[in-house]
Amino acid sequence: MSLYHEVDGPGDAPVVVLGPSLGTTTGLWAPQLPALTARWRVLRYDLPGHGQSPPPGGGRTLTVGDLAAQVLEILDAEGVGRFAYAGVSLGGAVGAALALSAPDRVASLILCCTSPRFGPPEGWHERAALVRREGVGPVAETAAQRWFAPGFTGAGPYVAMLRATDPAGYAACCDALAAFDVTDRLVRITAPTLVIAGAEDVPTPPAGHGDVLAGRIPGADLVVVDGAGHLANAERPGPVTGAITRHLDRTWKGLPA
Repeated sequence: MSLYHEVDGPGDAPVVVLGPSLGTTTGLWAPQLPALTARWRVLRYDLPGHGQSPPPGGGRTLTVGDLAAQVLEILDAEGVGRFAYAGVSLGGAVGAALALSAPDRVASLILCCTSPRFGPPEGWHERAALVRREGVGPVAETAAQRWFAPGFTGAGPYVAMLRATDPAGYAACCDALAAFDVTDRLVRITAPTLVIAGAEDVPTPPAGHGDVLAGRIPGADLVVVDGAGHLANAERPGPVTGAITRHLDRTWKGLPA
């Protein structure tokens, strides 16, 4: 199974890969595209069963390592060697897995609203079972409350991404999150790393998630964005885009501004 992907930006620029969260698509990163594609070549992908990527066949179970391997397959097909990577939530977990499994290729790492471990696996298995039984409707009903700080009025397009997600793909990604735990391996990440956390993030709050990543990855920086929930790049695009471009300027410089 090949993941759908899009490539934008100058053909001769350094590559930045953008990974989406569970329930969203390449469109999650639309607020950052103008700034990034001006100086970097940007590759975005859809998770299995999300957006334009096919769902996993035959009820296949996925791991975050499987997703990381599929991203490497895309990059190999595009002829990309070294790259920077930024990911939100599950997309961030994929980034951590890539930094651990292919350290020679990950030149710079940005982990946004993510965690080295997404809580007890039982909750994820229960959500996967619910979606396999009833579809994504029940989780879409509460997505805005999980994803955004109170009062945010722009949740509609992101919830629509979730409603259009294939249940088998969503459930398989839940199973991947259930099994993910790299807490004890973070010290092995060598890529220069920026951790971005939303101050009002409910699923992965800074305390116990972002601070663990920043505290255990050697030399990592932590930026906490006020007024932002779990999809901080969508809710507070200005501060998040600025933090990303400043980190890339230090670690994976693009074309001249």
